[in-house]
Amino acid sequence: MDQPACRFCRPRSSDNTLIRGEYASAHWDRHPVNPGHTLVIPYRHFSSYFDATAEEKREIWELVDRAREIIDREHQPDGYNVGINIGEHAGQSIMHLHVHIIPRYKGDVENPKGGVRSVIPARQKYVIQE
Repeated sequence: MDQPACRFCRPRSSDNTLIRGEYASAHWDRHPVNPGHTLVIPYRHFSSYFDATAEEKREIWELVDRAREIIDREHQPDGYNVGINIGEHAGQSIMHLHVHIIPRYKGDVENPKGGVRSVIPARQKYVIQE
């Protein structure tokens, strides 16, 4: 059975490749949220992080760490968001697993409090009850 065309399964140009591993590679995002935005993408086609093998998971996180070193050196961000969208209702638009490494910079949003919680804007800001 033929699989639909996947932009992450097609050969990638080397101009945006940072690191190649045995199971995955890291690339500058072609549509970056911020300077240095990087994707770690496994070579095997599957959509969910939960379907990755132990070897793929190990290498994905090693590549996240190695890519962060490159981003730090080239862009000097003030922080990071690292995330994975799993499933259409979580915002996944390319059904091939990929991990976003998004550098954050002071002032890139008015109020960054809540970080990844901003995926649901009404729940981004919260008060800690003591």
